[in-house]
Amino acid sequence: MPLPVTATTAATFAPPVMQARRWLAETTLPPDLPLLNLSQAAPVDPPPGPLRAAMAQAVAEDPGLHLYAPVLGIPALRAALARQTAALYRGAVSADQVAITAGCNQAFCAALAALAGRGDEVIIPVPWYFNHAMWLSLQGITPRPLPCGPGLLPDPEDAARLITPATRAIVLVSPNNPGGVEYPPALIDTFADLAARHGLALILDETYRDFHTSDGPPHGLFARPGWDEVLVHLYSFSKAYRLTGHRVGAIIAARPLLAEIEKFLDTVAICAPGPGQMGALWGLENLGDWLAGERQEILRRRAAAIAGIARLPGWDLQGCGAYFAWLRHPFQTPSPQLARDMLARRAVLMLPGTMFRPSGDAAGNQELRLAFANADCAQLDDLIIRLADL
Repeated sequence: MPLPVTATTAATFAPPVMQARRWLAETTLPPDLPLLNLSQAAPVDPPPGPLRAAMAQAVAEDPGLHLYAPVLGIPALRAALARQTAALYRGAVSADQVAITAGCNQAFCAALAALAGRGDEVIIPVPWYFNHAMWLSLQGITPRPLPCGPGLLPDPEDAARLITPATRAIVLVSPNNPGGVEYPPALIDTFADLAARHGLALILDETYRDFHTSDGPPHGLFARPGWDEVLVHLYSFSKAYRLTGHRVGAIIAARPLLAEIEKFLDTVAICAPGPGQMGALWGLENLGDWLAGERQEILRRRAAAIAGIARLPGWDLQGCGAYFAWLRHPFQTPSPQLARDMLARRAVLMLPGTMFRPSGDAAGNQELRLAFANADCAQLDDLIIRLADL
């Protein structure tokens, strides 16, 4: 007899990316077509050679890299990220307002562990990033879905109507996962004002900010006096420096909140992995030009995705940016089955929109997420041909 599990884990849906990997294992692909795996938002290449060399040398020669680091992160990395953030957003950020985490997913979990508990509510726009919804479910926190309007932009007035005495935070992701949309600075400002009026946290996940289409600050929140009374900022080094397997993320927030977050981090992982922190610091100090080139390549792929999808009759591109495009397909087949059919017939793997919406939300049956950043421009042209053949 299997061991009993908790009601919260049993009620939480299974990891979507793992489900997609099972589809791959179960499906016989067309023999004449190479797989186009456009399901996961992760770099498929390793870190650049100079970064790998620096990490290898540090692993071999720095004994301290193999020991526990401070729970909130290596001081040099915290200071470097504070300086970079202050410069980018033209605001004021100090090292003791920065915590380093084992990936940005852990940053989200740690922030929510300090801000909300069982029976509380968190407002989160849909389509949502499924791991955010999974963590809320696992903690017994009620997600209050905020449907997005035209252009996949959430409406602050709609959000205001969802606020109850149990509400603890509003979550935004920009550039968005899964929709790819960049939220305008004025919209982010309005959400910050809404959160401040109601004594809520604004959790702003900017995992993909290094691939923003604009060169200036994505928003002005860090330039506000007392920004840390509202803003809880999340960031990831994984996409910037291809460090996904090394698990390095960050939280930038008020010092008292970080003191509470430290309790969670110490209990769960003690510290982020030392080699990953070293790699993130080396990247911040040495890979600015390289990252600028990576950004330009992602922007070229974005342009190719937009142009290609425009050639597909009946397909509607609702959002596109950073790593993702959000599509409405023209078929009567619901997207979960369509995704399986696309894999079997055209060797294309994308995730259905139902994975990014609450159970029973029928809109997901017409939607697909395309992780276009995992394909070069030639592969994206091939994708359009395969989709046209459907």
